[in-house]
Amino acid sequence: MLSPRNNALCLTLAAALAMALAAAPALAQKRSAPHKRSAPEKKSAPQAPFTAAVRTSIEDALGRKGTPNPGAVLKFGFPRSDLQVVLNGVTLRPALALGSWVAFQRISDHAMVMGDLVLLSTEVESVMASLQQNGIEQTALHNHLLGESPRVMYMHIRAIGNPARIARAIRTALEFTSTPLGPPAAAVATPMDIDTVAVADALKASGKTNGGVFQVTIPRREKVLDEKHEVAASMGIATALNFQPTGAGKAAITGDFVLLGREINPVLWALSESGIQVTAIHSHMVDETPHLFFMHFWANDDAVKLARGLRTALDLTGAKK
Repeated sequence: MLSPRNNALCLTLAAALAMALAAAPALAQKRSAPHKRSAPEKKSAPQAPFTAAVRTSIEDALGRKGTPNPGAVLKFGFPRSDLQVVLNGVTLRPALALGSWVAFQRISDHAMVMGDLVLLSTEVESVMASLQQNGIEQTALHNHLLGESPRVMYMHIRAIGNPARIARAIRTALEFTSTPLGPPAAAVATPMDIDTVAVADALKASGKTNGGVFQVTIPRREKVLDEKHEVAASMGIATALNFQPTGAGKAAITGDFVLLGREINPVLWALSESGIQVTAIHSHMVDETPHLFFMHFWANDDAVKLARGLRTALDLTGAKK
């Protein structure tokens, strides 16, 4: 016969066991319930290209057809074929370093516009005044080359608003220059006296031939924002590498690397070690995130050798592989 103390202990244990058995189904049900996952974050739909009517209004204002690019971008080139610019004995083709351009990226019912105008020193003041009067911002004015004759300046521009109005303002400014504004002449095939396949292999990137110049464009990996809008790579924020044949497998090269601040000096060192001269380091934009720097360069040597040097520098940046 159990003592009163032992009897009370048994009753306590029995009560605890009963409570545990009663709770078991609920616990089992809770553990076996499927995990409720949070809804995946919705990705914003890509911006559609400009409507046909808007595209026509831009093209009519600028006097030429635009080229569609990824990211709802319409791009226009204004080669300075009127200029005869010589650098270190090389007469520069417009596609190497003398190509004014403007790009229109659709932002809802408006457009973000960026561009780079190639100007003689005598044209700068009039063009700047015209753009200012018509609400187009200048975000940079500087050199890209060193020692060229005649001296060439590069004016970077930006605007957000009605695309046709912006196009008219840019066209008005270009009329203060000798830039050919009529419909561009038909492209003429120009023999390429360099092995473009070997150059592309050395760069690990594909390219295209334009106006006697082999051009390679390599975007960065990260997104670039301007006023919270993502800026497409074709708006001038991709590394550009241009090769103009100069005979016997050689090429004059120029263009610009698009860099973060921490990448500037490693890339500068890599280029100099490969015999490639750095000719300018500066900004092209004002309020972008992350802030970008543009490093321009020049060399005239064996095209494949130079391509290898450029690739070494590219590997030190956030360029897409």
